[in-house]
Amino acid sequence: MADRTIAACQTRQPFAAGFVLAGLCLVAFALLVLLRPRLPDDEAALDSILLWQSLMPRAVLSLIAGAALGLSGLLLQRVLRNPIADASTLGIASGAELALTLAMSFSPPLPGISRELAAFAGGLAAVAIVLALSWRRGLDPVTVALSGMIITLIASALSVAVVLARGEYAMSIYIWGAGSLSQQDWDGVISLAPRLAIGFTAAALLIRPLRVLSLDDTGARSLGVALRATRFAVLALAVWLSASVTARVGIIGFMGLAAPTIARLAGARTTGQIMIAAPLTGAGLLFFTDCITQLLGPGFTDLAPAGAATALLGGPLLLYLLPRIHSFSAVAPQSPSAFRRIRKPSAGLVVLLVALTGVIALALMVAPADDGWHIASGALFADLLPFRLPRTAAAGGAGAMLATAGFIMQRVTGNPIASPEVSGVSAGGGAGLTVALFIFGFPSPTVVLTAMALGAFTSLLIMIAIAARAQFAPERMLLAGIAISAFSMAVVTMVLAQGDMRGYTLLTWLSGSTNRAGPFDAWTAVAALAVLAAPLPFLSRWLTILPLGGSAARAFGLSVSISRLVLATIAALMTAIASYLVGPLSLTGLMAPHLARLMGFQKEAHQLAASILIGAAVLIFADWLSRVVIYPYQVPVGLFAALIGGPYLIWLLTRQQARR
Repeated sequence: MADRTIAACQTRQPFAAGFVLAGLCLVAFALLVLLRPRLPDDEAALDSILLWQSLMPRAVLSLIAGAALGLSGLLLQRVLRNPIADASTLGIASGAELALTLAMSFSPPLPGISRELAAFAGGLAAVAIVLALSWRRGLDPVTVALSGMIITLIASALSVAVVLARGEYAMSIYIWGAGSLSQQDWDGVISLAPRLAIGFTAAALLIRPLRVLSLDDTGARSLGVALRATRFAVLALAVWLSASVTARVGIIGFMGLAAPTIARLAGARTTGQIMIAAPLTGAGLLFFTDCITQLLGPGFTDLAPAGAATALLGGPLLLYLLPRIHSFSAVAPQSPSAFRRIRKPSAGLVVLLVALTGVIALALMVAPADDGWHIASGALFADLLPFRLPRTAAAGGAGAMLATAGFIMQRVTGNPIASPEVSGVSAGGGAGLTVALFIFGFPSPTVVLTAMALGAFTSLLIMIAIAARAQFAPERMLLAGIAISAFSMAVVTMVLAQGDMRGYTLLTWLSGSTNRAGPFDAWTAVAALAVLAAPLPFLSRWLTILPLGGSAARAFGLSVSISRLVLATIAALMTAIASYLVGPLSLTGLMAPHLARLMGFQKEAHQLAASILIGAAVLIFADWLSRVVIYPYQVPVGLFAALIGGPYLIWLLTRQQARR
């Protein structure tokens, strides 16, 4: 009897939650219609046109898009057995956006069908790479999330590069890509409605295989399900639904994650219940979110793009889901014995110093010209030095600071994948920059650096607090970083999508351009590195003991909270200043400490010194490549470094898989 009562409650509960969401949507839309600005009586016809050709199509489109994304997220989570699978976390949305950005930048009059095909191809390519990277690990949720983050990083870097290359026209593409539901007619509704109907019908036909996919592979095969064919069909359907929405309205982040999750929390249990509840929840969530952004916006204009608003929801939701995700570590902590040990670390450091000197000389002296390559010397070198030296010093100092911050974070947490970029600290600095731009307009460099330091420090403290509850498990830190990055970048997108000069300032920061680096930037980088790195040799005991864990550190008499706070402050300040100079995309903070360990530097002091030299060399070399690869044009150094760091992350992941 008790079981029947529980089952009945679980069956009724989704409907009760649905009624609450529907009521909120009706109230929000009623307020939007009643309180919207009205035109004078002599322009009543125009007012009616705005209502029926703009507001109403937008409302209906938000319902359809939300339902399609909710269904897409449900299909992805079912087929991958992954509670955090979503077009955003798998890189599908970023892959689709990159394909659309390329297509629309170089062929602006692209028809709707071609846009959809481009988005579908980009999304399918992204998910194919993600699956290829995580297949050996049995599509482990954390491995899938890490692979999706890599693809998102690379695709986003390429998209920003195209936007900067194409100028003001492509900037409008970027604003659109942030997720815009604004409509001027019913074309969007007419386009997406049949696709949702087809998608829902296809999903209904696949309901039995979807039920079976909740079992393990052996159980599914024993019930006669062709796993490969079923997975491909479900994945293709999910990607197509997501790509169709992206092609029409841009990226609506995390809706595919939120809708199935909320449906389950509301009580939906069976596959059939969730298949109905998830699209309805997605429709209601996006509709309600869009109404609120219009109600809160000045003059009933959008307070934020729909994609940014939903990302503000998705970041905290992902943090909420972390304790409920059960998987093994995507990148396991490794003992020093996992790496070879260099016999003469001092000699190795000398070699790295010589290599860094060579890279600096390359950056200052060698460059192409209209009549071929030249090595600057004499008077020509003296003339070029005031232009090349500041950007070289800024890039080198930023690379060294990111490497140091990554080293500190990996030692504090005992986590080999901790870094400012992966853990959301760099994105937190971007959120601080955004707040400064929003409050002060165009603040001074001192205000910008202060705001970015506060943002980075706050993000780092949140990440450490969350990870500490899970004993700094690598997978929990990774997912916490993804969530913090999503939330922070949503804040950035809110200002970026306004389309004014503040947006260009943020876009330049996102790309990490050193083109305008001057003496102030160079001295800031060098002085900050010297001041912030100076205390680290005196903190070597902390850096040695903290990787052993909190309990072991306390047993050695170490004040864990104070040591973590001090080191977190140093790492946050370094990250903020480095991100101010080269943007958030470089991944140098992850690469440099790893490369130092691979080279055999195991002792903390030697590893720190090697990381600093490697980080400086990597970013200086990336800055030089950014100047010469497509001469006379320049690729921002942050984007170029990300295109180096992304493949490195892929190599690191495949290397870990090969060891298992």
